[in-house]
Order: sequence, then C-alpha cells, then structure tokens
Amino acid sequence: MQNMSERLYLIAALTLLYSTAQGMAVQVAGLRQNVDPHWNRGLSYLKIGLRWLKGVIHKGRQLLDPIPLLPKDQEPCFASNKARQNISYGIWFSRIYSLEYKP
Repeated sequence: MQNMSERLYLIAALTLLYSTAQGMAVQVAGLRQNVDPHWNRGLSYLKIGLRWLKGVIHKGRQLLDPIPLLPKDQEPCFASNKARQNISYGIWFSRIYSLEYKP
C-alpha cells in the first residue's frame, strides 16, 4: 500500500514540474496573453502551464518543448494592482548596528 502512495506522489510531482516548465516555455515564447488575461502577469507559471495544456487538448494548440527552470523570474507575478502596490510601496527596514543613548 505504501508503494502505491509513493508512486502517486511521484506522478503528482512530475505533473507539477512538467506543467511549470510548460508555463515557462509559454512565457518565453511570448504566448502568455493567450492564457493569462491580465495586462501584467497575474498567474503563476504552474497555472499558465495548466491552462496551456488544457488548450492543447481542447483547442488544438501545439505542445511546446519544455525549457529548464529559469534561475530568475523574468516578470514577477501579481494577482492584482493592489498586490503589486503592497510589494512596491512596502516599508523597507535596515539593520541598526549600534545605538547610543545620551540623556
């Protein structure tokens, strides 16, 4: 029974990896607007890849060659303008190394 669950975890992990790689290939190919309606990227690579794979099945899109995972995200993902502002206008803290009190 344990062997069956390990196989299921392996299949799920490979599916997630392949879908994410497919989403990155869609982004690099410049086809993201076909599956992500946001002006700026609003979906993760996983969701972009899953939507592209659904289009392969239902709309006759071409299956793209998956690419290696990108070391740096080309375009950050924000679900809304509010989420983008929270990151952009967040408070930045710096470390205080010494503090001297003079009464």
